[in-house]
Amino acid sequence: MNGVISLYTQLDWLLVMLAAFLIGMGKAGLKGVDMLNVTLMAIVFGGKSSTGIVLPLLCVADIAAVAYYNRHAQWKHFWKLVPWMMIGILIGVFTGKDMNEIIFKKVIAAIIFITIFIVLLMEYRKSKEVPDRLLFIIPTGLAAGFTTMIGNLAGAFANLYFLAMRLSKNDFIGTGAWIFLFMNLFKLPFQVFYWKNINIQSLQVDMILLPALAIGFWSGLKIVDKIDDQQFRKLVMILTLIGSILMLFR
Repeated sequence: MNGVISLYTQLDWLLVMLAAFLIGMGKAGLKGVDMLNVTLMAIVFGGKSSTGIVLPLLCVADIAAVAYYNRHAQWKHFWKLVPWMMIGILIGVFTGKDMNEIIFKKVIAAIIFITIFIVLLMEYRKSKEVPDRLLFIIPTGLAAGFTTMIGNLAGAFANLYFLAMRLSKNDFIGTGAWIFLFMNLFKLPFQVFYWKNINIQSLQVDMILLPALAIGFWSGLKIVDKIDDQQFRKLVMILTLIGSILMLFR
């Protein structure tokens, strides 16, 4: 373990500890804040390599989120999104290795900006209609699956989907917890055996980061408990937008 610690500077460890803390907060319900971890992890480990560090942390945090929020899951949304996300992941598995990462992140950020604009427009018009159609569900699911495989960026698309569906705070968090636990476990063997970016060294880093993840999850629960549904919607939009801007200019 000491050998792993010595590979990185104190600043590196500070950044990745903060990233793990943010992952915990995001999985506890502060949706959008966890997008910042993508940038922080990539600064230290590089884009593709960082996904091997992040994925086991996400799985641990997903298990904790499911244990806490499982009774709030809306299963109809699980079954609508998951099949398309699985297809998106499989596309990402076989195209992700050779993809230009800089262009990819800018395209994703642009798509997220457009989607946020649509959701904000719905909010402004106070529309009660939700885009519960395959024309909306299929592209969202495919994009979420593809981006979660490439760079653990599916949170933005899932957040905007649930905002569009107008789920309550707890239903939003509980449904997302189950979806991402399933999808992250589905990704795991591809990253272990095909991309080979999860190994003994990466797992040792994860072990060091677990306390920061746990503290972040506990902190997130305390904050989310004090936020009502309307404040939650606004917070998710703001944090998702900030995360998109960071990806665009990283």
